[in-house]
Amino acid sequence: MDLKFLLELVEKVCEIGLKYRDYSYYKEIEIFENYFNDSALKIDKLDKQDGKFNRKEILSRYILVNVILDQGPDIKGVKIFLKNFIDELYRKEIRILHKPIDFFKELNISIDELIKQHNSIKGIRANEWAAENKTKPSKYSLFFAQSQRGIVPNKVLDYAIHRIGVPLSLFYLLEKDYENQNEDIKEVFVDYLESFPSVEIMTKNLKNHNRYGLGNAIGDKACHLFAKLYVSILKLVEKIDKGWSNISYELPFDSNAGRVLFRTGFLFELTDENSYINWNIIQKGKGKEKTNYIRVTNIRGKKIQLQNQSNLLDDYKIIIKDYFKEKRRLNGIEIQRFPNLLIYKINNEKNKDYSIADFDDGLINIGLNYCFNHKYPNCNICLINNLCKGYKNRKLIEEYTT
Repeated sequence: MDLKFLLELVEKVCEIGLKYRDYSYYKEIEIFENYFNDSALKIDKLDKQDGKFNRKEILSRYILVNVILDQGPDIKGVKIFLKNFIDELYRKEIRILHKPIDFFKELNISIDELIKQHNSIKGIRANEWAAENKTKPSKYSLFFAQSQRGIVPNKVLDYAIHRIGVPLSLFYLLEKDYENQNEDIKEVFVDYLESFPSVEIMTKNLKNHNRYGLGNAIGDKACHLFAKLYVSILKLVEKIDKGWSNISYELPFDSNAGRVLFRTGFLFELTDENSYINWNIIQKGKGKEKTNYIRVTNIRGKKIQLQNQSNLLDDYKIIIKDYFKEKRRLNGIEIQRFPNLLIYKINNEKNKDYSIADFDDGLINIGLNYCFNHKYPNCNICLINNLCKGYKNRKLIEEYTT
């Protein structure tokens, strides 16, 4: 393992994430206009009432719906799509974040609005998206489902109930449960989230909690994307604890992150190609134009395959015990959690305060603007080409897609 290379790469990607981060689109959503001052969230005003609940509660509800929808092939399109959908429903007095039951009461309007907004976004985004991805504009769709064949088209009703109706049902159920307990609280969803000892444990319960878990409506990546937005981007968390810090949750491993980490050589520092093939992460010849398809989600739970990890294990134990708050026996370093360890080391050694969000935003920026998902990315102007092993060894660029 070339630890020096890995630390340099992670630090550079974090710098890019910080420099080019842009979440100003939140303030453009009509119901959040008063939540922001210019592009900055009014952190000291989050307790202010907005109907029955406070601003923090309503914003938290929005980002959960946002991350569940933000799993398709066009990140830019999804953001515009959800903004326009929410704006139009609220103009019709269908206040689905404040009164989740309204979504179901006016389901016909909700469905019509989804179709209308999708057709509008397709008209705006399809040609640009197709050019970036070397495909046809006719294939553009934000209505999708995950299956063994990857992302496949979905029907609008299924999409509406499964992707939007399920998180809205969570908010409604929490409200009812608090009412039954005679609890008058303005942060039912926030209170539930911050009842867990760490961000990572919270993400697991978002999906798997026996009563409140969203199940198949949300993926592991979306759970961690929610953590990133809640803790590190919008900084909604109030708990002062290592378990609720900027490195207390896993990287939201999506196709952009996975592609950049493969092509730069990051992941090949942790084990060899045969291991990734045996784990069904690299699927030979199943990608675009017979390239090797990288199924990033299969990395979860896999461990670094090195003979000597003893010099890293002590710091890794700190991450798992103090930041993830997990009580279990460690028998190796998980690949998905290795960035946490590297960021921890950089922060300690260089007195920095980088976060998993910085690293993820850097990977997204590179994936969207330079490291396109085909054989001809913008390597010559990429911000990390001096560190990228794929820039020197074109095999990593030409033979791997996500």
